[in-house]
Amino acid sequence: MKKIMLVGRPNVGKSSLFNRLAKQRIAITSDVSGTTRDTNKAEIFIDDKNCILIDSGGLDDSNELFKNVKINTLNEAKNADIIVFMVDGKNFPDEIDKRFFYELSNLNKPIALVVNKVDSKKDEERSWEFNEFGAKYIFNLSVSHNLGTDELRDWMYKLIPKSKIKADTSDDFDEFLDCVNENGEMGLPSVDYETKNIKIGIIGRVNVGKSSLLNALVKEDRSVVSKIAGTTIDPVNESYVYEDRVFEFVDTAGIRKRGKIEGIERLALHRTEKILEEADIALLVLDASEPLTELDERIAGLGAKFELGLIIVLNKWDKDHGEFDKVVYELRDKFKFLAYAPIISVSALGGKRVHKLYPLILEVYKNYTQKMKTSRLNEVLEEAIRTHPIPRDHGKIVKIYYGVQFGFAPPKIALIMNKPRSLHFSYKRYLLNKLRENYELSGTPVILIPKNRSQKESTENEN
Repeated sequence: MKKIMLVGRPNVGKSSLFNRLAKQRIAITSDVSGTTRDTNKAEIFIDDKNCILIDSGGLDDSNELFKNVKINTLNEAKNADIIVFMVDGKNFPDEIDKRFFYELSNLNKPIALVVNKVDSKKDEERSWEFNEFGAKYIFNLSVSHNLGTDELRDWMYKLIPKSKIKADTSDDFDEFLDCVNENGEMGLPSVDYETKNIKIGIIGRVNVGKSSLLNALVKEDRSVVSKIAGTTIDPVNESYVYEDRVFEFVDTAGIRKRGKIEGIERLALHRTEKILEEADIALLVLDASEPLTELDERIAGLGAKFELGLIIVLNKWDKDHGEFDKVVYELRDKFKFLAYAPIISVSALGGKRVHKLYPLILEVYKNYTQKMKTSRLNEVLEEAIRTHPIPRDHGKIVKIYYGVQFGFAPPKIALIMNKPRSLHFSYKRYLLNKLRENYELSGTPVILIPKNRSQKESTENEN
């Protein structure tokens, strides 16, 4: 079984990428440099192929402990089959990274240079500097926002032999055929989305005004408000009825940088993530009177991680901080992965424009839980393919036979194909944009999953 090793200096995101590829939280991640000291290994599947993924300790010479970690990492690399060398895209290239990269390149193994933390246009421009490494394969990633990982997975996939063990593909798609009626339409979802309570998590870093927003939304002083950062530890729940729908708001604990989380706040962060697992919509609260921070981006990534409907709330709008369009432009640049999320400005403490959130929540929830008619969905897909045909795979035709929605909250669409592995991530993005042009999808992510029409047809088409 092929071994893929993640290598790099401390705090470049190796453990985060390890968890992302393994699809579970195995490695502990932290802003503290040198958190990972021993190698973590896990057998993972990249689509239908399995391999061993290895997360290594950081390459560092700063003290005796880290020198031993570095030696262990380099020895492990000699036994790996594929190397993924990671660097921090927030910084410019330096000679130490180059030295380690060249040393690993001399092992004559497939090696990719991954520039992580490329979260904005400014980061993208800086990432060009890493071409001086002379790497044949370079990938720009934002692991925390799950951007660019598809392209890296494609590269890995081509280097891994076919598995003898069948991947565990159990998911909603495996059961969707039971819900399709004789006309090819999805049956009604098991949850009655038109009557159930709408669960809304209020998230943001400390002291951005989440508790003030909750109080303004439910029109009572339900949550304690203070200028002391970290006042809210336990989640605060409150319901509010609007147009015969029950909104269940939860004010979560403010999130700090991981290196500053201590004691009871660790439990509070864990509770916040548990709340988001059960939520339908997240209100991402940002302090409009202050510049956006990297922590804001990471918290925004929680909405994407849990596939929630999302609304960006610019709080404290009554302060002098520039024109709305200018701030929105900066937001869109930093939060490209949340391009679908509507942005609203409020002053929670003064109650200004808070009332506009109620209809916006209903709109986003309607989009988040909508059922797409299969015939209309395929008209949109066929028109998109006619306008911009699917690129061939080494001269072989790639076909989408049809699309069908197999999940709700958020909408999940299976693309039934002859060669699902050959659908490039950029073409998936094109199809998503076409869907957004033809459907009301503001505030909701949309999940596109290429699937084989059948194992038999897939084999016949490849021959």
